[in-house]
Amino acid sequence: MRLVILGGGGFRVPLVYGALLGDHAEGRVTEVVLHDLDAARLGAIARVLAEQADGVPDAPSVTATTDLDEALRGADFVFSAIRVGGLEGRAADERVALAEDVLGQETVGAGGIAYGLRTVPVAVDIARRVRELAPDAWVINFTNPAGLVTEAMSRHIGDRVIGICDSPVGLGRRVARVLGGDPDDAFIDYVGLNHLGWLRGLRIAGRDELPRLLADPELLGSFEEGRLFGADWLRSLGAIPNEYLHYYYFNREAVRAYQEAEQTRGAFLRDQQAGFYAEMAGAEAPALKTWDDTRAEREATYMAENREASGAGERAAEDLESGGYEKVALALMRAIARDERATLILNVRNGTTLSALDADAVIEVPCSVDANGAHPLSVSPLPGHATGLVCAVKAVEREVLAAADSGSLATAVKAFALHPLVDSVTVARRLAEGYRGVHPGLAYLR
Repeated sequence: MRLVILGGGGFRVPLVYGALLGDHAEGRVTEVVLHDLDAARLGAIARVLAEQADGVPDAPSVTATTDLDEALRGADFVFSAIRVGGLEGRAADERVALAEDVLGQETVGAGGIAYGLRTVPVAVDIARRVRELAPDAWVINFTNPAGLVTEAMSRHIGDRVIGICDSPVGLGRRVARVLGGDPDDAFIDYVGLNHLGWLRGLRIAGRDELPRLLADPELLGSFEEGRLFGADWLRSLGAIPNEYLHYYYFNREAVRAYQEAEQTRGAFLRDQQAGFYAEMAGAEAPALKTWDDTRAEREATYMAENREASGAGERAAEDLESGGYEKVALALMRAIARDERATLILNVRNGTTLSALDADAVIEVPCSVDANGAHPLSVSPLPGHATGLVCAVKAVEREVLAAADSGSLATAVKAFALHPLVDSVTVARRLAEGYRGVHPGLAYLR
């Protein structure tokens, strides 16, 4: 089975390959094709993968190419993890927004809109190339903003594109451990959009244990989201929000923390990864160790500004484990390729799942997966406060898609202005012009 990884020179690719190395069942991935526009980054990551595979029997073969069409031909699965504009683009997204006293995070608020506006046209082109060159392939999208990009691609390849994110799974695993359950056996009742969802129940042996967690302040303070949001607010919500909702519920504090930080997250990652790839340019660098040391620092500093703003402190050792997007991707591929039924939280088209949204809106919910793809499970309606936020952000996503399709600057301004975290049409206009000025990829907006 042939897996194509778009953004194959990206820093997190070894996580995906590492997961593949542990799969020895029939119907596994036997060939990995890395595609990236940067040949030097491709070479660096290929070296890491070669060290990972050393001594592993029947490790999937690895080839690398900068030619998209060559990569896609014959693909069974396409894993898309591209970053249009690179980390310098992310750092610019943050700078422009913070100068206007609004959030510049890469998937939330002004930064997420800017990232979406320059990513959607590229993702749409990829979807069209997949439809032409590998019409039977399944696309697993991890490119951010994941829900928005998945919806853009679905307009061209339908349900054969499925979005994944490790954030809901990581949340569910942390809550299950706090409650004394096995994370692999717990059912996570989670509903929303990508980076905008709520864990509303967690069933262990058929019993919802979330009420027990919400009633115990000590338990609530023992894991990352509990410390981030505070016990009182979680009890008010009656749910555990995705960590990204901190940007909404504590927006002023988050913006202030970002403005006061020595570096924004994007700038930190830009500099950190530049150091990694520069070190890898030397043939003597131990590839796997260099990558692993860099990854450990990356995980430890995740959402540092939000933890500072909330007083949550340093990340606990047990919180350093993400949901493992590479494990989600592998489980998704296994379920489809081998018809091994699985239940996974995924980004898929809504259908009739959430009545407040139309059928084509991509949402993030538990899905049943089999050889025919991912099928959203029935869920109870969101409470009013959550429905309002989901509908508002989905309306913004639709304006981003319309702007990317039409090239209309006025529509892009509308997307910024309608976002709950942008408080002025005047600011929205300055944001649109500011982003056009720093991103060549937004020159299409007129």
